[in-house]
Amino acid sequence: MLTTEDIQNLIKAEKEVFTTKDDFANLEKMFSNLQSSVDAYAKKADTYLQEMTAMRHALNRHEEWIKKIAEKVGLNLQ
Repeated sequence: MLTTEDIQNLIKAEKEVFTTKDDFANLEKMFSNLQSSVDAYAKKADTYLQEMTAMRHALNRHEEWIKKIAEKVGLNLQ
């Protein structure tokens, strides 16, 4: 027959082996924090991509202007 000490040991072992509601609550909070971090990073990455696209467009436009100016003054940029 099981003694009180045996039952207490089984309860302790069960808490270490099986997931409890508290474990799930902590996991849910950690996942939520991770998801928020990933969303924030994705937003920053998207903003950066948009800025780089705009900058590339402006750079291409400036390059065309420089080529036209060089052509008008007779400079060879090659």
